[in-house]
Amino acid sequence: MAKKPPSIFSRRSFIKTGLVGVTAPFLPSRSSRGSLEVVPNEIVRPRSTADQDWKQIRSQFILDQDVTYMNNASLGMPPASVVRSVHQGYKAISNEPLHGKHDLQNVILDKVLPGLTECFGVSKDEIVLTRNASEALHLQAIGLKLNQGDEVIITTQEHPAGLRPWMFRKKQDGITVKPVFIPSPLTSVSNTVSRIADSISSKTKAISFCHVTRGGHLYPVKKLAQMARERGVISLVDGAQAVGQFPINLNDLGCDAYAASLHKWILAPSGTGFLYIRKEARERIASAFSPNESLVVSEYDPPGTKDFPVRVGISVALDFINSIGLDLIEKRCRFLSDHLKDGLRQLERAKILSGSTHNLSAPGSTIFEIEGLDAMAAVPLIEEKIRTHIDEHQRDGHNAIRVSTHIYNTTAEIDRLINALT
Repeated sequence: MAKKPPSIFSRRSFIKTGLVGVTAPFLPSRSSRGSLEVVPNEIVRPRSTADQDWKQIRSQFILDQDVTYMNNASLGMPPASVVRSVHQGYKAISNEPLHGKHDLQNVILDKVLPGLTECFGVSKDEIVLTRNASEALHLQAIGLKLNQGDEVIITTQEHPAGLRPWMFRKKQDGITVKPVFIPSPLTSVSNTVSRIADSISSKTKAISFCHVTRGGHLYPVKKLAQMARERGVISLVDGAQAVGQFPINLNDLGCDAYAASLHKWILAPSGTGFLYIRKEARERIASAFSPNESLVVSEYDPPGTKDFPVRVGISVALDFINSIGLDLIEKRCRFLSDHLKDGLRQLERAKILSGSTHNLSAPGSTIFEIEGLDAMAAVPLIEEKIRTHIDEHQRDGHNAIRVSTHIYNTTAEIDRLINALT
């Protein structure tokens, strides 16, 4: 029997090289032959939220110095260590397809899944990897056991990926989908809870809502989940905009299911996410991929070939995030968004639509309107004028701009945007 050749992603070599090590993320460089080489660069945990203490963190990203990226809520910008890990993963498969695949699978089992369970306070049998939050939202919506006439409550702030599966169920199964209006900005935690609670009827079987909305509104998940459980209603949460902005313990939140993207605020490779289903909720959420009524979490996993190099990159992203600390990341993101809001308040025609307090708004995303300014037309003009990537926000009649800053942004970049809006 032929001896198995060594793989750059073997369990031992993967850990030894520090490819997913906390203290040794990798920056790409070029050798004389033009190939990528590994250059270790230890992460220094910042001492404060100030720009000068985050220069070393900023240096971990492959940034075009002439471009300002403030659209993280659409797609996160992975650090160089994550880019390098994906490159190494494809190299492993290209060198030895079979062994490379198996080694990558081992890393996913040994590093990725345990890393996610530890990060989000869940057990290993409550979580499966998906390509994104949209796929996870579809799985939890399609799998929920409903009969004709049953009712599902959603909010008017939902992403299309959180709405469309329910509209399919409405057409296919005859369920009722009841939207609840949630204003921008949110007025209070109690108002958000009462709006949803007051909409629950004897026919309501589930509430489906965002943890953080596309516009950065922060919903009180724990209070909503508790309220739903007391009424025998299942709670399904879209966490695409939440994970990576602040610490999250899903067991403590108490929701029945949670869908997440990892390629936004966690800074993992594109095409990564997960689905969490609380053990006690499995009897009410079926799997389209298994006829088994006594489901184990793996049976929720969409079948087919996975993008193993991309999924391995999740572990590198988690190590990068954890080496800084989600508590400090939250403070840094708050610092930047507060700076943005302070600047917007100096503009006479600006109206901030994000919550006025930290318990009503997410750390990283801010939406605002400027009187007389068409956001749809203004966003591409601003991007062209100062090479700054931002986004528009169209919800509930608002014609707003969305700015989503992350740890690699600076106050100088925000000031440049404010000046462009003047």
